[in-house]
Amino acid sequence: MGILWALTACQQKAPELLFNGQNLDNWEMIAADETIDPQSLFKVEDGVIKVAGSSNGYLRTREVFNNYQLHLEWRWTEKPTNSGVLLHVNGYDFWPNAIEAQLQHEHAGDVVFIGNGISGTIADSTYTNKERRFTIVPKYTEGIEKPAGEWNSYDIICERDKISIYVNGTLQNEAKNLSLTGGAIGLQSEGSPIEFRNVYLEKGRSEK
Repeated sequence: MGILWALTACQQKAPELLFNGQNLDNWEMIAADETIDPQSLFKVEDGVIKVAGSSNGYLRTREVFNNYQLHLEWRWTEKPTNSGVLLHVNGYDFWPNAIEAQLQHEHAGDVVFIGNGISGTIADSTYTNKERRFTIVPKYTEGIEKPAGEWNSYDIICERDKISIYVNGTLQNEAKNLSLTGGAIGLQSEGSPIEFRNVYLEKGRSEK
């Protein structure tokens, strides 16, 4: 299924805003360091989510979802380092069980399986986390990301046990036969300051 098909299908229904441009009332904040106030990592200014990146943590939606198309835009405001979009988040640990659409600099579009036993198939290979927390599968194409200060886009289609990841309109990864098929959506603080805007769902959603 291509992105154009998905975009056409979702025109029947108005997008659902996950971020309203004003506050983070629809999100929960998690900090890896319990001594840090997670509100110090995330704030809203000028219609964007500003993520400090000074300490590890993540925002997660209060609701859980499956069968949807997620759109969001991000940019690095200083030296690009590391972040990610967490899909099908289950649990409240700093590293919950999830499928990550990587945002590490020059690796946007990599897929990361997070959590023991989490598995999926990419191309002709099946990956299963055994006695480890992470498995990283590289993206298809280099040179798709824009430089620091410029906005990039993710369009991520989650349909049943399959995820398709587009960076700036280019398909960069597809995973299927996923062991996780629904959960919360998360945005990471990890490395350096990053901003997010226009975070919304297209194509509909289903609550679990």
